Amino acid sequence: MAVIIRLRRDGTKNSPYYRVVVADKHSPRDGKFLELIGTYDPKKKTDNATIKLDRVDHWVKNGARPSDTVRSIIKKAKASAAKAEKEAVTA
Repeated sequence: MAVIIRLRRDGTKNSPYYRVVVADKHSPRDGKFLELIGTYDPKKKTDNATIKLDRVDHWVKNGARPSDTVRSIIKKAKASAAKAEKEAVTA
């Protein structure tokens, strides 16, 4: 089974809200998924995504491939986590 990490759309018309899910590659965008690992709200300007980085690492180790958008969300989340950890150590 090919597994992909992608966005699942929720919300209403003109007010999108996405959930970051791990799903079979062949299932529909808003269909069945294996695990919910985060959220993404494009309407918010700052801190618009929450994601469980440990679960992302788990799924990527097991062969899941993130979509381009999710890859950028993961990259930003890892950067902010590293920044927060660095500030906690220096404080």
